[in-house]
Amino acid sequence: MRRSDFYFELPEELIAQRPLRERSASRLLALDGPSAGLQDLGFRDLPALLHPGDLLVFNDTRVIPARLFAQKETGGRVEVLLERLLDDQEALAHLRASKAPRDGTELRVADRARLAVIAREGDLFRLRALDGPLPELMHRHGHTPLPPYIRRADDADDAERYQTVYAERAGAVAAPTAGLHFDQPMLDRLAEMGIATARVTLHVGAGTFQPVREEDLDRHAMHAEWLEVAAPTVERIKETRAAGGRVVAVGTTTVRSLETAASVNNDTQLQPYRGESRLFIRPGFSFRVVDAMITNFHLPESTLLMLVCAFAGYEPIMNAYRHAVRERYRFFSYGDAMFLTRRGQR
Repeated sequence: MRRSDFYFELPEELIAQRPLRERSASRLLALDGPSAGLQDLGFRDLPALLHPGDLLVFNDTRVIPARLFAQKETGGRVEVLLERLLDDQEALAHLRASKAPRDGTELRVADRARLAVIAREGDLFRLRALDGPLPELMHRHGHTPLPPYIRRADDADDAERYQTVYAERAGAVAAPTAGLHFDQPMLDRLAEMGIATARVTLHVGAGTFQPVREEDLDRHAMHAEWLEVAAPTVERIKETRAAGGRVVAVGTTTVRSLETAASVNNDTQLQPYRGESRLFIRPGFSFRVVDAMITNFHLPESTLLMLVCAFAGYEPIMNAYRHAVRERYRFFSYGDAMFLTRRGQR
């Protein structure tokens, strides 16, 4: 398949620019993989789609205030988007400026803190904080790194709403957005039903918004993201499988985490894994772990749209997206959700 196979028309007004007042008030489009049947629901109907004994797996990454506004010594403006913290002093970052800074350039943030450009690494720049630790600098001067299709500046509400209620391990520069729909009452309700939970960590990078530039998907190079699937989660999945329950991934990042852990060891058994992933999931991929997933609506021609097509079927997903446009669902990070079961099983 080619990149253009994943194009669809999306009216600009359907791209959600702000979250709803209540997290769980969003809509939910359910797609049954085996039958391709669709149901228009609300997110609060999610418990009806789950069964006691199912396991919900969440990505507990926490979004950091990774966007900084700086100036060169010459006065030129630079927008800094930290992609990955390497330690308390150094990070890899995307820089937006009229002219790319050279090695040795100092950038000033809020006229006080300085960042030094020390190397270029592909599309990224290696930066070093010169006046204290980077986490402190971000805490004082950083902004919530809203996605490029949200065409407004971040505000105080975004610091809380562009974050899941269960976020724990800091390191993401984009939210695992399927989890934004969950509030504590929903989590409590699911627990009362006997729905078990487990966690993975995948620090979502800004590369998740990078367009696929190659028409031939065989030539596309996936960006790297750091993840961890720990032993307790692996054991919980094995217990769920043994009892006949389903593994339900909350978000594409959780899917990538679990399927990476299942593939890197060249083993039929899921094993703990800690490290980077460049896994590109597209039609033809064989899923080993995930039975169902909750996800938001994704950009045309994006790797995330390709992932859900691999999971629930190309034609069913593209039909579901056309349905969502007709029915005026809200798209992307602050938009509505989907519940998908894997093609070929319930």
